[in-house]
Amino acid sequence: MASGKGGGGKHGRDVYVQKHEDGWQVKKAGNERASAVTETKKEGERIGREAARNENSELIIKGEDGKIQSKDSHGHNPRRSKG
Repeated sequence: MASGKGGGGKHGRDVYVQKHEDGWQVKKAGNERASAVTETKKEGERIGREAARNENSELIIKGEDGKIQSKDSHGHNPRRSKG
């Protein structure tokens, strides 16, 4: 089983940064509870990015309205084209 660090590991659970009643939460897909709750979105993004790197997964950032604003892949980039 992959350790979750370095290249070539399996794709882990996606990490979400989204609005929370106490600020912004960082939450891994499938978890009921947040991994972290921060006062600012920027701090949530920093923590989420680190978690996504450790998971070799996608970082998904949502706005206050709950809509996806951006996605950033960390370590799981399947190549779809030749070359």
